[in-house]
Amino acid sequence: MKQKDFVFNLCLLIFLNLLVKPFWMLGVDVGVQNSVGAADYGLYFSIFNFTMLFSMVLDMGTTNFNNRTIARNNQLLDKHLSGYIILRLLLAVAYFVVIFAVALLIGYRGFQLKLLFWIGLNQFLSAFLLYVRSNISALLMFKTDSVISVTDRLLMILFCGLLLWGNVTDEPFRIEWFVWCQTAAYLITIAIALTIVLRKASLRRLRWNRAFFLVIIKKSFPYALITLLMASYYRIDSVLLERLLTGDIAAEQAGIYASAFRLLDALVMIAYLFSVILLPLFSKMLKQKENVVPVVRTSFSFLFLFSVSAVVILYVCREPLIQFFYPEIMESSVAVFRLIIFGLIPISMNYLFGTLLTANGSMKVLNITAAVGIVINVAVNLLLIPRMQACGSAVASFCTQFTVSVLQFLLAMRIIGVPFSSLPWVRCLIFIVVLVPVAAIVPNILHLPLFWQLVVLASFALLLGFATGLLRIRDLRGEMIRR
Repeated sequence: MKQKDFVFNLCLLIFLNLLVKPFWMLGVDVGVQNSVGAADYGLYFSIFNFTMLFSMVLDMGTTNFNNRTIARNNQLLDKHLSGYIILRLLLAVAYFVVIFAVALLIGYRGFQLKLLFWIGLNQFLSAFLLYVRSNISALLMFKTDSVISVTDRLLMILFCGLLLWGNVTDEPFRIEWFVWCQTAAYLITIAIALTIVLRKASLRRLRWNRAFFLVIIKKSFPYALITLLMASYYRIDSVLLERLLTGDIAAEQAGIYASAFRLLDALVMIAYLFSVILLPLFSKMLKQKENVVPVVRTSFSFLFLFSVSAVVILYVCREPLIQFFYPEIMESSVAVFRLIIFGLIPISMNYLFGTLLTANGSMKVLNITAAVGIVINVAVNLLLIPRMQACGSAVASFCTQFTVSVLQFLLAMRIIGVPFSSLPWVRCLIFIVVLVPVAAIVPNILHLPLFWQLVVLASFALLLGFATGLLRIRDLRGEMIRR
């Protein structure tokens, strides 16, 4: 693949997601929370993150393993497709047994269990969709995958938008409707994606193959473990908040944390999109013994510029931004947001160096770093939640992500051989030194509405990226990636 093709496909994927997912997360999702209240949404958010903790059971690492395998050997798609579909249905049964058993043990009852069923079903559908998409991206059909990546959210926006603002019902919006809209959107998107894959693969019927299941699970287990560990230290904060605190304050603090976390999660999605393209690309390049350093450098520059710019700009504009979305909990949400937003920088780097290590098959060291992350996350949460509540979880989140990021970066240099000097450290430093004071001064001088403040600062950051050399025209027009 040419580097310019990599950049084009990446830009297309980001562009489509920027058109759709911010409106979903910051429009519809915020609208739902404001409609049902912080407590009801906090319950949903806590259960959602609870189901995420056991996502390993749904996937068992098969999505990343399949993506890496098919990217290296396209001809295996016909052979593997039937077995993977049956396997994932079996894993879904195991997943529901696990989440309901644990939920009953920790005290979920009544409406909580009802909501758990539907959210669990959505987790299965989401995981199945990601598996189907892994085949599309492994075949390097990045344009098609880009469209599929936003189809489910487009449908969710349509369904939820009608219920929130379409005056189609006289009843107040209920949190269950939000979950059911997601179910319908996932089902439709899976049907579309599966149709595309079946056109590329020969699948006459689903076949039971016990030997295949055991082999795939054995080979995928390291990928499953990293999924479990990463989901744990990324999602467990709100679960600990809701379980460690008592009374109404538990759900309320979970809701406040969710309001700040949502903005971070929306930005993390941009970094995640890099990994969607980088995993199959790195896998193929490493197999063919091509030099990955040019792609690493380009990706690092983009991710650094994006994450640092977003953190600086949103930190400066945090109060009007939070007030716009959450006027009723503005003060509490700002306190959490100003702490948690810094996690965007290490998370973005994790999606680069963690993906590179995954493509290389370095799962043992990745699992060790993730285990370290869990220990830090749980320890800091247990220490700070009783005293700082949601702010304590925000501190725990940043400490965890920063530690894991540093470890993965050092491992990528040692195992893959990415030279420290190949990354633009001086340009990064100049970028920060110039951006921070300008971002702090501009809002006080121009006195613009929030939207135009964001536009001006983002435009300045982009121009500064070109001026410092973080973004280079030759990277955007890059020639063939040399060996």
